[in-house]
Amino acid sequence: MTTPLIKARGLNVEYTLRSDGDMPWTPRKTLQALSNVDFHINKGETLGIVGESGCGKSTLARALIGLAPASGQLTWKGQIEMLELDKKSMRAFRANLQMIFQDPLAALNPRLKVGQIIAEPLKTHRKDLSRHAIRQRVKAAMETVGLLSNQINRYPHEFSGGQCQRIGIARALILEPELIICDEPVSALDVSIQAQVINLLMDLQQRLGLTLIFIAHDLSVVRHISTRVMVLYLGRVMEIANRNDIYKNPKHPYTQALINAVPVPDPSVQTNTLPMLLEGELPSPLTPPSGCVFRSRCPKAKALCADETPALQSQTEEESHAVACHFPD
Repeated sequence: MTTPLIKARGLNVEYTLRSDGDMPWTPRKTLQALSNVDFHINKGETLGIVGESGCGKSTLARALIGLAPASGQLTWKGQIEMLELDKKSMRAFRANLQMIFQDPLAALNPRLKVGQIIAEPLKTHRKDLSRHAIRQRVKAAMETVGLLSNQINRYPHEFSGGQCQRIGIARALILEPELIICDEPVSALDVSIQAQVINLLMDLQQRLGLTLIFIAHDLSVVRHISTRVMVLYLGRVMEIANRNDIYKNPKHPYTQALINAVPVPDPSVQTNTLPMLLEGELPSPLTPPSGCVFRSRCPKAKALCADETPALQSQTEEESHAVACHFPD
């Protein structure tokens, strides 16, 4: 059996909150951003993570790179317990993990030239390299993502949104990481530019043997790029399965609602399909429902759903499709 590149078991992220008007003796509120998240990702795969705003997607990304107060188990290649690394060790280890952010222009320092921006990780992790070697690597990274090397002395505002995202991708690639976390990297781009960036990521993954975690709201984009898909709701995993299984045979009501809401570019199909609408608002993570956190909006909820929290259980012998629901379809 192949050892996963990264494996999470019982991953939790919890924040303690205090309002400005609270007295010193006022009990602090606890926000459970992630609760008992289990998943793994093998080398060369793309794990797509989907869910509504506030479900914990970006929190999970920050937990993986050590920017969120996480607990549980997070294992790298079956050997390194990432949550047990001290600050110095985590700084060195982080060269294996890089991120591509949602807003391409906001992620770039407007006062630095493109060459300086892309070279930043090298100056942090590869202090043995000469200035000439760094410049050559920066030019090579720019050409890899489809930018001209003679643009190295330009500033971010001189580029389009799609080009700025390519700069962010070049910065993520410069250290040759094994895992890249893409935190909604195309949501701020035009549709035509989205396709170019997605195709670029897929091409880079094939050429460089990258492993990707791809976070998005758009399920059609996730289906195009992902090997497996994980669905989050209020910080909990609702369903995780191979791409084809989860789109052709979704078993959790929340997954069914998300997939049913994806627009179909065929009028004859779209007019004959009634959307599965979710009732009510997304509950506050400060006061989540008891039992199954989705039960307050679930059309199939029963008394058991309020009393017991469903475990993430495999639905297949190969354990490739797991669902956290008392009554999966």
